Amino acid sequence: MYKQKTVAFKTLGCRLNLYETDALASEFAKQNYRVVDFNEKADLYVINTCTVTNQSDQKSRREIQVAHRTNQEGVTIVTGCMATNYKEQLEKNNAINYVVDNDHKTSVLSVAEAHFNGELVDVNNFEANLFSYAPADETFHTRSLIKIQDGCDNFCTFCIIPKVRGRATSRPPEEIFENIRQVVAFGYKEVVLTGVNLGRYSYGDYDFEKLVEAILDLPGDFRVRISSIEPDGYTDSFFRLFNHPKLTPHLHICLQSGSEEILLKMRRMYTASSFKKMANQLKTLHPGFNLTTDVIVGFPGETETHFQETLDAIQDIGFGHIHTFKYSIRKGTRAERMPEQIPGKIKTNRSETVRRLADDMKRTYRDTFVGKTQRVLVEKILPDGTASGFGEHYVPVVIYDSGLKPNTFYKVEIQHIMNIEEPTLAGKVILQRD
Repeated sequence: MYKQKTVAFKTLGCRLNLYETDALASEFAKQNYRVVDFNEKADLYVINTCTVTNQSDQKSRREIQVAHRTNQEGVTIVTGCMATNYKEQLEKNNAINYVVDNDHKTSVLSVAEAHFNGELVDVNNFEANLFSYAPADETFHTRSLIKIQDGCDNFCTFCIIPKVRGRATSRPPEEIFENIRQVVAFGYKEVVLTGVNLGRYSYGDYDFEKLVEAILDLPGDFRVRISSIEPDGYTDSFFRLFNHPKLTPHLHICLQSGSEEILLKMRRMYTASSFKKMANQLKTLHPGFNLTTDVIVGFPGETETHFQETLDAIQDIGFGHIHTFKYSIRKGTRAERMPEQIPGKIKTNRSETVRRLADDMKRTYRDTFVGKTQRVLVEKILPDGTASGFGEHYVPVVIYDSGLKPNTFYKVEIQHIMNIEEPTLAGKVILQRD
């Protein structure tokens, strides 16, 4: 008697990993696998790992052990950036059956099928292709992630991504357009453009600005969000695209440090002053724009003066949200060999200082929405019958009305801020459907 196989997924790290997991899960579902929760007993566990920090490595290793404890007879496939960075080491781990690097990640289903068919499996014999993921008609999210680019050529001194993701490579624009047409036809109302270094997109006559402009002209009732990007190369010409009703007024642009000296040591491709100028231009052109960022504290040689320059920059710019990272040594990077490594306690204290400042700024920014409206895409219905989702500025919203439908736009008047895990906008629908 046929027994349907089960598969469980765990994703760590960036939106690019989320996109790739969504695509893999959809492929498994089409081959009649039943996707189950990662904490359930499954025939197969797929762990899409991250290695950007030591903490990421620890989380990835912890999830590998979770899968092994949950079902020691299950098959575990480890893929993603940690699988690329520590492939030989992971292949010696008895809790792992197969290690699939990023280049071969599209072959995870083929590896699993070959295993269950009793074949001898050599991952390297499968095709290496960064962009051959099929559009996912069902994902773990209401937003559809669209991969447009992979890899990076910037080689920041702290970053291991060029090693584990390779050199910058762009996806053909027609493939991107077709991917978006398909997911819009599936019913998705929001697409998120994702990659390692989006601003360096280049294929034929298309740069990133021209690509986004063409995407906005595609037919359909959907909105477009740009995921994390680097702050170099953007102009008023690019920022004008945010006048388009489909493009959401939110960007996550990585500052990393407000110190010119530290940015130079990081080998970042911009200055603190140019970042501030860009942020001011963006907010002048589009009042209320939600600019979010990443900040690294405790980079080698960062003095109290350097750190204060970062705090001053954060306050001058006024971010809607900040991801704070304590500098983490990555083997093989230039920063690993730099003198004046910062003690962990100092990094922790600086991280906490940024976090407190960021929390205050987040609350101040979100307070500005009270009395205004947001076009909210409902993501889920809460247990009490109300709904939650995100407005166009990528700020969470709870809607008090009942009877609303997921994956539907509603125009909502924001009445106040409520605190759940973070400051959340709350209000009521003013037009039943937008």
